[in-house]
Amino acid sequence: MAVFTAVSLDDLNHWIGQFSLGKLLAVQGIASGIENSNFFITTESAEYVLTIFEQLSFEQLPFYLQLMRHLAQRGIPVPAPLANRAGEILTRLHGKPAAIVTKLEGHSQMAPQPVHCAAVGAMQARMHLAAQDFPLSQANLRGLSWWAETAPKVSPFLSEADRQTLKLEMQFQQTQAGAIAALPAGPIHADLFRNNVMFVGERLTGFFDFYFAGCDSWLFDVAVTLNDWCVDLASGVIDAARARALLDAYHAVRPFTAAEKALWPALLRGAALRFWLSRLYDLHLPREAEMLTPHDPDHFLRILRQRQTGLAMELY
Repeated sequence: MAVFTAVSLDDLNHWIGQFSLGKLLAVQGIASGIENSNFFITTESAEYVLTIFEQLSFEQLPFYLQLMRHLAQRGIPVPAPLANRAGEILTRLHGKPAAIVTKLEGHSQMAPQPVHCAAVGAMQARMHLAAQDFPLSQANLRGLSWWAETAPKVSPFLSEADRQTLKLEMQFQQTQAGAIAALPAGPIHADLFRNNVMFVGERLTGFFDFYFAGCDSWLFDVAVTLNDWCVDLASGVIDAARARALLDAYHAVRPFTAAEKALWPALLRGAALRFWLSRLYDLHLPREAEMLTPHDPDHFLRILRQRQTGLAMELY
């Protein structure tokens, strides 16, 4: 993530004393991403990830942190939030919400093969099922209502052709909203891109960065994932072998329904629209940060236009 709030060893030495982690040895900012301030911190006990939350409030954050704890307790490999000596997993640093979580083993797989996609699909289905009994509820904060709010803000920065694409896609998604709302749903990751999954070789070691999570259709989560893991990055075209591996592995754990099959093309389009809008917003209406890496909105415009052609991999 980008660093909006800088911290130093001196800043953290006193603060970290509330945790039973031993002496703080090193802190390093993490440059990728655009929402929170993240750091690798090394203590005498291990290496962890510290997050200072720049957008989410103290009231919103228990959903994300408790969801991660819930999943970890059910055997899903995710970063587990650490409690301080008072039993709190959410604390305050520089006046902002902050949390420490365990650090996953491995590296992101940025050139995935079908074997990696199959591992992601199976684990995503397991994650959805494991979260079914999670007691907290929060809407997907980057869902349809956010799209409707954000589209007019970014529209002035678009060409006439792109404005028309945005207008028509918003109209289409609004016509599908009722049917999509009736699909199987629950807590979802909502941002399961390649850089949010860790592997050691072909072994999946964990999902992380749950801070876009919310309650939405499981199929939307799958569409977000496929639109990143199973595409040619230059064109946005779906890679059939990777897509088939991901979908078959998911379906083997949590079978898709007939209603999901019928709405699959609409969800792929909606998943592309969501990230086109967010990248447009981050590019044209940015917040200041010490390290900021905005992403190219045109990548998801290409994906959206590909999905609008109706050429998509069947669910099953």
